[in-house]
Parts: sequence; structure tokens; C-alpha cells
Amino acid sequence: MPLFTAPKSRAASGLTIRLRRFVLRRRRLLAALLCCAAAGAAVQALLPPESGDYALVVSAADLPAGALLTSRDLRTVSVPAAAVPPDSFTSPAQASGRRLATPLKRGSPLMQTSLVGTGLLTGAPPGSVAVAVRPSDPVMVQMLSPGQLVDVVLGSPDGQLAADAPALLIAGAPVLWTAADTDSAWPASAETGAVVVLATAPEQAAALAAAAGSGQVHLILAGG
Repeated sequence: MPLFTAPKSRAASGLTIRLRRFVLRRRRLLAALLCCAAAGAAVQALLPPESGDYALVVSAADLPAGALLTSRDLRTVSVPAAAVPPDSFTSPAQASGRRLATPLKRGSPLMQTSLVGTGLLTGAPPGSVAVAVRPSDPVMVQMLSPGQLVDVVLGSPDGQLAADAPALLIAGAPVLWTAADTDSAWPASAETGAVVVLATAPEQAAALAAAAGSGQVHLILAGG
């Protein structure tokens, strides 16, 4: 047995010597390669992870406020993760059957704030509620748009606004949504189809609901 292992040992020893000489001769090159590899690993660790593409629901056509959404009104596009807005949708089925609170141009992203519902209260003070108001003058509704501020006052049952001391119910309430008629937006009403949705505090909404039964509600465009 020793007669056969000696040649293998000498061969292994020779290979080790040649490898060592190779490393010594090219130690600077190998050191440079190792430094480059370490630098590359450090840079890769600092880079953000690959985001890939995400589905984003956008309008398939120009849609008016009050439109009841269907799957035909929406489509999905592929966008980078950094371009996905907060509170957006990833599937048309998520918004199908919902009603638009604001108009949408073709290709515009559909947001929670674009729909009638709690999304309209995004950014409102904590505890705010959305209350629907049917003003006595429907023409006023056509003059309003989301974001405007209105004062809500209570007139007499005969529909007149008291000139001396009108009952101010709410001052500077933000308009969230408007509808000029009931055919496209809200259930029918014997009073008027004009509807304005306002953001108010809960106690203001309760006072408005109680006062509406004893008179007629008027809206006054406020400054600010």
C-alpha cells in the first residue's frame, strides 16, 4: 500500500505548490477583484428592491360625476410600484356598482376619494360625517362643486329666508359632492332632486336633520 500512495502524495504536493505560486504571482490582481466584488455587493445592498409592475384601475372613458360604474367603464394598466397612488384600486370589480363623486377623464386613476362614500371624508377632521342636504333652491346646487364652502341656514316653512336673523345651522361646511337631479344619482324625493353632500361634525348633522323638518334649508356660498 505505501508504494502506491507516495506518487499521489507527491502529485498533490506539486499541485499545491503550483497553486500557491499562481496566487503569489497574481495576488494584486486577485486582491483588486475581491475589492470590486465587495464594492458591488455593498452597492447592491443600498439599492431599493426591484418594484416590478402593479395593476392600476383607470377610467376607460370620460365619466361624469354621479355615474354608476360598471366593468365597461374601467380598465387596468400596468405601472411601477412607485407610481401607484394611495387608496387606488387593482381590479375593476372592486369599484363596480359604486357611484362617482367627481368626474373622471379617460385614463385617470380611480381613487377612493373619487367615489361616493366614506372616501369622500379623506382628510376631513376626525369624527366628521357626510350628510346629504336637499336645499330649497335647486339652482344653487348647479353653482356648487366639491371643495367649496357653504353656510347652511334654516328658512321659514313657507320657503322664505328671514332677512333679519336667519337661523345659521352650519358655517363653512365643505362640499363633498353634488347632484342636480335624482334620475342619475339619488332616490326620488317629493321635495327636490337637487342634493349636496356636506362634511360636518356629528352634532351638526343631527341638528340639520332635526331642523329640516320644521323649515326649508338654504345654502349660501361662503368665502375662504
